[in-house]
Amino acid sequence: MAEANKSLKKGDDVTWKSHGQTVHGEVEQKITKRTETAGRTVDASPDDPQYKVKSDKTGREAVHKPGALKKDG
Repeated sequence: MAEANKSLKKGDDVTWKSHGQTVHGEVEQKITKRTETAGRTVDASPDDPQYKVKSDKTGREAVHKPGALKKDG
């Protein structure tokens, strides 16, 4: 299933787990280099990308590896 998540793109609806709850949100950005975002340093690369997501409910941003995100629909 993780392979399918490599095709995530900006605007995709996704879910992820946070503090034991399922959070619904949207992909904001694919990160492919080391960068500072969502309040932390993200050590991403083209071979190991991460995704910045925004919660629909709270508006808070987070960064997750593709395996932690599940595309809705």
